Amino acid sequence: MKFLRSVIDEMKVVTWPTKKQLRKDTLVVLETSILFAALFFVMDTVIQTLFGLVIR
Repeated sequence: MKFLRSVIDEMKVVTWPTKKQLRKDTLVVLETSILFAALFFVMDTVIQTLFGLVIR
């Protein structure tokens, strides 16, 4: 019980993000994920092409 009380007390101190901040942070995560996915796709395509030229 002591643990649960301390958890409840600690949760009262937590500052939660606003809806605006949450939307902004989510957008940043999505943009970053898409950017890295595109970067890995380009790098994979280039490496695959280079290996294809070397193996022939």
